[in-house]
Amino acid sequence: MAAAELEAERAFLTTAQLALHRMYAEVVDRDVQIIGGEDNDERFTNEANQRAKEMRTHALLDLPDVPLFFGRLDYEHGTIPDLDQIYIGRRHVHDGSGVPLVIDWRAPVSVPFYRATQSDRQRVLMRRRYGFSDHADLTGFEDESLTAVAEIDQADAFLRAEIERPRTGPMRDIVATIQPEQDDLVRAPLHPSVCVQGAPGTGKTAVGLHRVAYLLYTERERLGRGGVVIVGPNRSFLSYIRKVLPALGEVDVRQITIDELLTRPTAAIDDAEPERLKGDARMADVLRRALWSYVGTPTEGVLYSKGSRRYRVHDYEVVDIVSDLRESTRYAPGRNALAQRIAHVVLVRMEERAESPDDRVQNAVARSKPVKDVLDSVWPRVAPEQVLHRLFSNADFLAQAAPALTDEERTALLWDKPARSWKSAKWSFADTVLLDELEDLIERRTGSLGHLVLDEAQDLSAMQLRALGRRCRTGSATVLGDLAQATTAWAAGPWDQVLGHLGKSDGVVAELDRGFRVPEQIINFAAKLLPEIAPTLRTPTGVRTVADALSVVSASRSTLADEVIAACKAALAGEGSVALIAADDQVAALRDAIAAAGLEVALIGETEDEIDTVRLVCVPATLAKGLEFDAVIVAEPAHIVAAEARGLHRLYVVLTRAVSRLQIIHAEPLPGALG
Repeated sequence: MAAAELEAERAFLTTAQLALHRMYAEVVDRDVQIIGGEDNDERFTNEANQRAKEMRTHALLDLPDVPLFFGRLDYEHGTIPDLDQIYIGRRHVHDGSGVPLVIDWRAPVSVPFYRATQSDRQRVLMRRRYGFSDHADLTGFEDESLTAVAEIDQADAFLRAEIERPRTGPMRDIVATIQPEQDDLVRAPLHPSVCVQGAPGTGKTAVGLHRVAYLLYTERERLGRGGVVIVGPNRSFLSYIRKVLPALGEVDVRQITIDELLTRPTAAIDDAEPERLKGDARMADVLRRALWSYVGTPTEGVLYSKGSRRYRVHDYEVVDIVSDLRESTRYAPGRNALAQRIAHVVLVRMEERAESPDDRVQNAVARSKPVKDVLDSVWPRVAPEQVLHRLFSNADFLAQAAPALTDEERTALLWDKPARSWKSAKWSFADTVLLDELEDLIERRTGSLGHLVLDEAQDLSAMQLRALGRRCRTGSATVLGDLAQATTAWAAGPWDQVLGHLGKSDGVVAELDRGFRVPEQIINFAAKLLPEIAPTLRTPTGVRTVADALSVVSASRSTLADEVIAACKAALAGEGSVALIAADDQVAALRDAIAAAGLEVALIGETEDEIDTVRLVCVPATLAKGLEFDAVIVAEPAHIVAAEARGLHRLYVVLTRAVSRLQIIHAEPLPGALG
């Protein structure tokens, strides 16, 4: 009977696949309505219609390695009209006459798949989960009755089997194994913003990606106006997660790094202390004071001539206007408003002489030379680069603008060899963030994203968060991170401060501390570092134990490379992905040694498809964040710790990348907490 039912399920899968192919073909064959005419509105409408067709076509592609459904719910009769049984998958599929074959996991009727329990069945009789091969062939199913007492926890067994299925290539979606606490966050409303503090292996990145897919399902029109952007820590991380949303049917989401979002070119590199200071929240006030110091106090009035008549605006009147406008608006609109306010006074003088000037006259006065002369002397045009160049080149100007900084901090910010002019200055990435702040102080950025996702947000500086928040002023955000993994010296601090700098102070902070993906032995070992790096966080709990998950090997300096090679060979004898993680200045040499031993190996960071091409990759410690591998070998933890100021935080990241097994190989003593 089980074999016959399995064949029936395979037949249904074939039926659903054929239906999806039909849906795809219908969209491809459908002509895009073309509106005649050459005006901009009609051209824009035609382009939008074509773009909509392309997106719909892409979303209906049948991905060969992604099953169409992963679960089934059998409801009590009458729960859903004309449908007692529903298949749940990554997208909606219908039979052509409106009868659903597969229900989207985001639909309300699918919620009990993740939430129903024996004590709260939600009218569900049975839940079925399916097993698939890597090529999406249906290999089996597992039933969980919600009306009878189960001998084992089938849901946990299925979760474990799915997590421990060997992985190669980019990150997979977790739509079949979302847990109730994760589902709460995935289906949280668009507003207010959500911040997820997630320990290693709790699935916070997956939660954020699935939340994007859910919000696009429930708020597509609203989010379509502003768009959705995911900001990750580096290109390697974004390459790793790039296939999750397309597998869920969502293809119109930008995934970028923050330096790609801030598009100014960079050619300079900061030392550690200036870089930290440039990310400090106090720099916002420094930049504000520096910019507004360009506005002076008028010493002369305006004399405007029209024909034989002259109209005077006295110096004290101009002083009052400048005083009223100073910092009441942004810099550039304030300059424009000053011209209009002076011109309005001239118009009043004209009316006092029984003239009848109109708006055209006021605009002419505002553009006249006497008014322009006042503007140039009192409220000059400035560029962001002009202000920042003066700030970092002129000690007196910096002292005037930065009273909140110490003498030592101001000295650290000053350039040793300033560029001759702001036009020839070379900027660092931290400088581009400050230039972005100045640009907004001068003229408000228009438009707002509908939704912004920040992954590894614990590493962002206050100034970076402000730059991101300006791009999402009226939208909402999903903030993901782990304070224990904060590895940058400029990190903004606790989550309430992160949300405040982002402009989302009303955001809700939730904590995930059940580690599904990292075995308990590994989590417990890495958690020994928490009292030193994040004493306020709860110790995460591992829900899985794996035999021989953790091993520590002592080597000599001369045999370290040989031990690493042997560990890589042993890991490759098993299944799944393998990573060697080492300090950045060691990893290339170890990669070369591994390659010389005849193993096929790639180095993360050289291209964007290393994880796709080989099972064994070498990972610089600074690029390990967010990645997962079946087996991980960590070489020389002491070097990882010594490489940077927050080395223990970096080591915590490195130690929690393994889904099944972690091997630590060291010649130098382990850090004290781990010893």
